[in-house]
Amino acid sequence: MKFTLSWLKSHLDTDADVQQIAEAMTMAGLEVEDVHDPIAALAPFTVARIVSAERHPNADRLQVCQVETVDGMKEIVCGAPNARAGLTTIYAPIGAYVPGLGVTLVEKPVRGVVSNGMLCSGAELELADDSDGILELSDDLAVGTPAAGVFGAEPVIDFEVTPNRPDWLGVAGIARDLAAAGVGALTTPAINAVPGGFPCPVSVRIEAPELCPVFAGRLIRGVTNGPSPDWLRHRLTAIGLRSINRLVDVTNLIAYDRARPLHVYDRAKLVGDAIVVRAGQAARDTGEPEHLIALDGKTYTVSGADCVIADAAGERPIGLGGVMGGESTGCSDDTTEVFLEAAWFDPIVIAQTGRSLAITSDAQYRFARGVDTASLVPGVELATRLILDLCGGEASDIVVAGQAPADPAGFAFDPAQVKRLSGLDLADDRIAKILTDLGFVVMRGSPWTVTPPSWRRDVEGPADLVEEVARIEGFDALPEAPLPGAVAPSKGVLNPRQARVRIARRALAALGYAEAVTWSFTRRETAVLFGGGDDSLVLENPIASDLDCMRPSILPNLIQAAARNAARGHADAALFEIGPIYLTDQPDGQRMVIAGLIAPHVARHWGGAAEDALFALKADLTAVLDEIGAPTGSLQLVQGQNRDWWHPGRSARLQLGPKTVIAEFGALHPRVLKALDADGPMLGFEIVLDAVPEPRGQKSKNGGTKARGAADLPNLMPLSRDFAFLVDDGRAVGDLVRAATGADKALIQSVGVFDVYRGGGVPEGMKSVALEVIVQPREATLAEAEIEALSARIVAAVEKLGARLRS
Repeated sequence: MKFTLSWLKSHLDTDADVQQIAEAMTMAGLEVEDVHDPIAALAPFTVARIVSAERHPNADRLQVCQVETVDGMKEIVCGAPNARAGLTTIYAPIGAYVPGLGVTLVEKPVRGVVSNGMLCSGAELELADDSDGILELSDDLAVGTPAAGVFGAEPVIDFEVTPNRPDWLGVAGIARDLAAAGVGALTTPAINAVPGGFPCPVSVRIEAPELCPVFAGRLIRGVTNGPSPDWLRHRLTAIGLRSINRLVDVTNLIAYDRARPLHVYDRAKLVGDAIVVRAGQAARDTGEPEHLIALDGKTYTVSGADCVIADAAGERPIGLGGVMGGESTGCSDDTTEVFLEAAWFDPIVIAQTGRSLAITSDAQYRFARGVDTASLVPGVELATRLILDLCGGEASDIVVAGQAPADPAGFAFDPAQVKRLSGLDLADDRIAKILTDLGFVVMRGSPWTVTPPSWRRDVEGPADLVEEVARIEGFDALPEAPLPGAVAPSKGVLNPRQARVRIARRALAALGYAEAVTWSFTRRETAVLFGGGDDSLVLENPIASDLDCMRPSILPNLIQAAARNAARGHADAALFEIGPIYLTDQPDGQRMVIAGLIAPHVARHWGGAAEDALFALKADLTAVLDEIGAPTGSLQLVQGQNRDWWHPGRSARLQLGPKTVIAEFGALHPRVLKALDADGPMLGFEIVLDAVPEPRGQKSKNGGTKARGAADLPNLMPLSRDFAFLVDDGRAVGDLVRAATGADKALIQSVGVFDVYRGGGVPEGMKSVALEVIVQPREATLAEAEIEALSARIVAAVEKLGARLRS
């Protein structure tokens, strides 16, 4: 939003200069972005007169001019086609900065002739001028007259308007706030009604009140259109608007002056005697959406969500309501009858139309933020007076269709809340004056009743009024209060799940995994591959078409991340992520999961193939479970029951009983990898953190878990014993390990497998499993008899599984 200082002073009686106005606006909550002062930019430029102009001796298109300037007679080389003797124009001396060219003039020869300055065009001074040559000014101007005075240059303030303050989109609204802040006295001229001389021959019919609840207008006949007077043209061009003609310029002026967009239709170009306000519709003959050629020359496809202004029987669209008029009914210099429109359109509808059609006009910008609902008839009256003054003619009665939305309702307000919420200790009279100056109606009582004006629909309660009072009184007037004394900083408390997440993150990073952070969404087709994709988990408004469903597993996101790494030359990936998955849309359908994925693509080596990556993955999984306190010694390894995105022969699950699944791990099914456009092999695991029981006796006072238990440092040397068992080939080796460990939990420190053998000397269908048992004495060194007794217990425990000691 831009305005000039003189424009503001037509509403505000003040002696403040532009810098003081900008400072007052900032203190009142208006964000000033720029103050442009063209007077300073034009300071070096003055009026000059060409005494003679002769052809340049070395260039046919250049002239050597003798110019009478404020610095005396100067010889200046000029290439403008209109340079001639007797012409009054603008002179720039050596050393002047020319804003339109972005250069500073220096004395230098032009084709052998030194030019002692420059004669300027409008474009070179950044003035609105379409001519090809230098400026042609009135001969009445005296040589040496400053250019700023010739062009009426004045400062322009540019500020940002917040969406909740549409009243600031008019200079009158800015003046009102500044007057309330004490910068000056509000002098906005009153709007006087213009009596209608005849009934309006154009009727208005509203067929879509949800889009446009109220529409007002009147006919003005006998007008004479044409170029606007200098004062109007200058007021618009100073803020960057192009002057079009008197009728259109009047509507643009009122849009910026009173935040009231208007539109004018050439009556002679309307079909019939009715204006119809409706929604966009398809053509009856073809069924195709209707189109509108707007005033910007572009053709727009109108949908049923857009507000259309039509003529005749509502068949032909002549404008997009609240956005832009149509080219077919635009006003020209030949217009003699004009229908003036003032309406109120639903802000949400106008905002959506602007986004869908990519239009941001002055009208759309204002209607999308909410125009004053009480400004329709006053806007018509003000525009009528200006049109009659500038164009002549006779106005009809005003026709109004529909009903404007109700004004904001009053609410109770206790002035003591100003001190309670802001700390400002103001008298009731001061509070009442501020609110009254801003347009609020204050009824004193116990409590007060305050009614917001029609242009302040953003004020909905007492807290908003306190903000208004503090803003106008000045935020710099808010009392200072020291912060409370420093207290001991909180050390923070982690619950058991948070503590485990932290431990798991560190453990996986130490194992060489890189942490990934992916979306909690995925494509619905991908979710179906991993047991999800239920209708209840599909997003109504996804951020992207391929992220339209809540993820039932983290693995697909990690698979796609590994595939992207492989596509960029990094195939051997190891990734992990800790985050939620979603099984249902209910609170108990969310799970916290620790997921890991490896894509083993080890380089070829003369030493042969490396260890099977599946066993390395299982070792990593076990290490993480140990770190977070899972009872790994009690976990059962079950094969053949994994879900169908796992490879059926290279996957398993770890569980505590048949119902509590702690983790699934193994190779991903080639079918799933192909669907995700990922090259195999890929292996992964998922730990359901919610299913991992807390270790007993590990809770601390704050509900978390202890980071580390007491150190176990026996003072006796451990000893080891090896056992080789024959067992059915289908028996899991882990079962033997658990059985041997349980033979004496006090003495047996660990049990490990160091050999599995099939072949000669081992019966068909069986295998030999060699276990190393580490025994840690506690109280005293074990005697041979105690060691033999312990060995017998180990053998007995393992033989219960159908194994036998190999001789």
